[in-house]
Amino acid sequence: MAFHEKEVPANATRGTKLLAWVDSRFPLSSTIEAHLTKYYAPKNLNFFYIFGALAILVLALQIITGIFLAMHYKPDAEKAFESVEYIMREVPWGWLVRYMHSTGASMFFVVVYMHMFRGLIYGSYRKPRELVWVFGCAIFLCLMAEAFMGYLLPWGQMSYWGAQVIVNLFAAIPLVGPDLSLWIRGDYVVGDATLNRFFSFHVIALPLVLIGLVAAHIVALHEVGSNNPDGVEIKETLDEKGIPLDGIPFHPFYTVHDVMSIGIFLMIFAAIVFFAPEMNGYFLEFNNFIPADPLKTPPHIAPVWYFTPFYSMLRAVTTEFLIPMWIFAAVLFGLMIRQTKDKKQQIKYAGILVVLAATFYLLDAKFWGVMVMGGSVVIFFFLPWLDNSPVKSIRYRPQFHKYIYGLFVVTFIILGYLGIQAPSPIGEKVSQIGTLIYFGFFLAMPWWSKMGEFKPVPKRVTFVAH
Repeated sequence: MAFHEKEVPANATRGTKLLAWVDSRFPLSSTIEAHLTKYYAPKNLNFFYIFGALAILVLALQIITGIFLAMHYKPDAEKAFESVEYIMREVPWGWLVRYMHSTGASMFFVVVYMHMFRGLIYGSYRKPRELVWVFGCAIFLCLMAEAFMGYLLPWGQMSYWGAQVIVNLFAAIPLVGPDLSLWIRGDYVVGDATLNRFFSFHVIALPLVLIGLVAAHIVALHEVGSNNPDGVEIKETLDEKGIPLDGIPFHPFYTVHDVMSIGIFLMIFAAIVFFAPEMNGYFLEFNNFIPADPLKTPPHIAPVWYFTPFYSMLRAVTTEFLIPMWIFAAVLFGLMIRQTKDKKQQIKYAGILVVLAATFYLLDAKFWGVMVMGGSVVIFFFLPWLDNSPVKSIRYRPQFHKYIYGLFVVTFIILGYLGIQAPSPIGEKVSQIGTLIYFGFFLAMPWWSKMGEFKPVPKRVTFVAH
């Protein structure tokens, strides 16, 4: 194919000529038009739609501050803790960069949890956005791995023992478990090899995967278009030029909106960094200001707050809890067998139930705890195929659906709180009940999501200018 230089008028400005030169060699203008100036978003987006832009902002902050921290950090078991102290005390503005990075990790999860909550209540995972949701869940999973590996790097007491506990859990997986945990550690105990391995993943491998997934997430979103609080597809109502009647260009309308939101977010972020970077032990635990000591176990080991709901479900699975888990699985598969009329499907579900019964008997509670903790994250991937509601948005669902979503959110918060606290008999029982509610929300969704009287969905979005 012959190369064609983009033509511009002879009296064009230098800027126009430069842009034409670039466009002839790189699709700059067309990319800006496709994703900003000519990308039409619903005109009724509300407060909950700012968290996507905030997530990109925090990701950029984490990458930039991480680069500066890596310049002075030493991934050595003998020097890691001292290098962090050196950054905090000797490097000019090192304390600020470190606190921005540690606060950014927590704020990243705040923003991502709010972003996922918005997708949950407005049905942003429904057709045609299943792949957008799957990419988003992959980002969440990658973010958890990135945070876990970064948590070990300060080489404090909680970092060391938290990694020790979590890595040892993989040994509970039958057949491959011991070898898998050995590969993750790089040694028989958490030590220098583990630190180097986690540093490599945290600084190089996972950020590259994360950036790629974010790019795929945005491209997939802009291919099908943004959802809105009404769950109405704006591409179905177009004018004579093919422009959505209920859409407005993302730039400048939503870029201005996002810039204002970013300004407010940065003020909150700065207030935390300068006045409460440890957030009373929730963002930075007090035990992590003590050097790692393999010979002294802390009295209570708990992960950072954003992992605690899943950690709480891990601790909830005890030998006694396997019986309620089996009953829960039996009821679920009983509903599936009752719903289907196909004899082959009924036999298939019954066979799965028998296999589950055998595995419940043969495998110990530690294994099932790992499965529950992993399943509590992986189950988000299947949400588009679990929800059978005839409408997307919570606005047009029955009232009891809102109570179910509310119960799920409250349960998640309670599990998070219990994961921070030291184990207790009452806390264990509450965690077990919370675990059943958490999984019940997803696994029973094919039935409850289509129950009740649904409100009629408007053909066009509802919007009142303000």
